[in-house]
Amino acid sequence: MKPESSVIFFPCRDIAETKAYYTRVLGLPVYKDLGSTVWFDCGYGYLAFVDYGPERPMASGACISFNLPTGEAVDEMYQTLQNSPHPVLGLEGPPAHHPKFPVYSFFLSDPNGYTLEYQKTTDV
Repeated sequence: MKPESSVIFFPCRDIAETKAYYTRVLGLPVYKDLGSTVWFDCGYGYLAFVDYGPERPMASGACISFNLPTGEAVDEMYQTLQNSPHPVLGLEGPPAHHPKFPVYSFFLSDPNGYTLEYQKTTDV
């Protein structure tokens, strides 16, 4: 049976800070807020964070990629983040074609130190 969607859970250091970053800076809508767990609606699935407190290690080496419909949408998201009134963490750029993978993307960070990527897969 094929699932209708998916949810991926990540530990976080501070649920309020994480929620503020993903809603205010990235513009993701909250799907569920259970206090110590917040789910964000990513369109075809959910991204959730669980506040385990500072003693739990973050997911080492994780990269959370958000797929956009076009390369132009990747460029627009980069410009939106550059012009954000909220602090954007670790914004790299500008968007570029990855030398190893068939993607056009850019990277930034979240308050937990996770790498975030906005991308459009390419046919090259």
